[in-house]
Amino acid sequence: MRKLSATLAANYKLIGAIMLLGIAMPCLDAGAQTIRVQADSKQALPFDPDKALGSSMDILPAKDFEKVYSEAILKESLSAGWGPISYRLNTELTMSAWHWNPSGTWSDPTHKSGYFVGSTEQKEPIRQSFAYSLPHRGSTHGDASANEFSRITDGDSATYWKSNPYLAEKFTGEGDALLPQWIVLDFGAPVDLDAIQIEWGNPYARKYLIQYWNGLLDAITSPTSGIWTLFTNGDVRDGKGGKTFLKLSEAPVRTRFVRVLMTASSNTCDTHGSEDVRNCVGYAVNEIAMGNRTSDGKFIDLVKHARGQNQTAVQVSSNDSWHTEAQALPNRVQTGFDLFFTSGITNKLPAMIAISVVYANPEDAAAQVAYIEKRGYPISYVEMGEEPDGQFMVPEDYAALYLQFATALHRVDPKLKLGGPIFTGSNEDIKSWPDSQGRTSWMGRFVDYLKVRGRLSDLTFVSYEHYPFSPCDINWSDLYREPELVRHIGEIWREDGVPAMFP
Repeated sequence: MRKLSATLAANYKLIGAIMLLGIAMPCLDAGAQTIRVQADSKQALPFDPDKALGSSMDILPAKDFEKVYSEAILKESLSAGWGPISYRLNTELTMSAWHWNPSGTWSDPTHKSGYFVGSTEQKEPIRQSFAYSLPHRGSTHGDASANEFSRITDGDSATYWKSNPYLAEKFTGEGDALLPQWIVLDFGAPVDLDAIQIEWGNPYARKYLIQYWNGLLDAITSPTSGIWTLFTNGDVRDGKGGKTFLKLSEAPVRTRFVRVLMTASSNTCDTHGSEDVRNCVGYAVNEIAMGNRTSDGKFIDLVKHARGQNQTAVQVSSNDSWHTEAQALPNRVQTGFDLFFTSGITNKLPAMIAISVVYANPEDAAAQVAYIEKRGYPISYVEMGEEPDGQFMVPEDYAALYLQFATALHRVDPKLKLGGPIFTGSNEDIKSWPDSQGRTSWMGRFVDYLKVRGRLSDLTFVSYEHYPFSPCDINWSDLYREPELVRHIGEIWREDGVPAMFP
């Protein structure tokens, strides 16, 4: 079983141990083993295996459809005895837009581009769903196999990164400064820096900070191991856009990571025009150069500009999901919902389905649920997005998107049980850079965001993945630690504020 869902509630001890056995057994020594079972009625946990034990459909390419969904394979699969099944959303992990239905409407139908909404019409059954690359992508890593890369350091001023428009005041109803967007440059090793050149697109930042990472560990993967420190001349309060050069300090600062933190937008429209407000909110950057100046004033750019993974690495807070019909990824085809629900793999039980949040729009998510319900397919839970922590989103950004999507989904069906955030898997609390109050708990801040806005009722369960051990580097005795590990991470989510009644 790939994922342990927190919907297993109090039964997670037992299920965690079973799941781990499934992961670890292929690498364990084939010799005889001794299993000791301790039975104590005082410690017994009642559970229904038909509800507690499940499986998932994930990353199944189209070339394998006929085999995996064949009668013989389905019979063998169902003989394993699982109950409910989950539909996993692999496209979001690869930083792609998702067309759950190949038929639908574009926000710019003339050019077949913009923001796509799948059709709810009941036409031919949907056997395949499709992924599309993001032309305004900002992060370097995430899908190297598709030759994806950041547009911020690709050496092409005609391409640009743009932040997610749904995180702007126009859609959140709150000031841009409450959800600052950011770009982090990773030079790979400490370098001396005292100057930056930002070639802004539209919309550009009117207010922003240029900061360096003061810490020994990775600013992205170890967010509490250091602090972001402002360059002496790094506070810009009247940005004009265009190509902006800043002398950040008199003496070079030695650091590996630099962050551009944006708090106020110009709200000027990007290259796609003014007809769609989503083109005119957030932030856009064409290219960044950064380095130092020599004694004679010459600028030495230390950023490597290249189309591909060998560019200076960039991580961004969010990405715009604008794309075109031409950007379909032929190697990113997944199971369609009609095939999923009619194949027999759901065991005639309600299924947990996923909707795209990070690279999508609320209207498309609502259309997806409407389509499934029109077909009469039963839904147990709706997972909102996929692994935002693994994509290094701060919790407030994910929470702001979560609520917009929850509103759209509940207009379709007020009874839907929504949840997430489907963490990537951890044995400890997941951390984020400290907020203005010094809080670092990702889950704690996510829950608080919903509470403060009176929207905690839109969260009905918490789901997460669980990978306690490297499967080929463990001993049999390590398995006995698994119940405690699962109990521990469950307690952490409760301490972070997940209510006791939430599964």
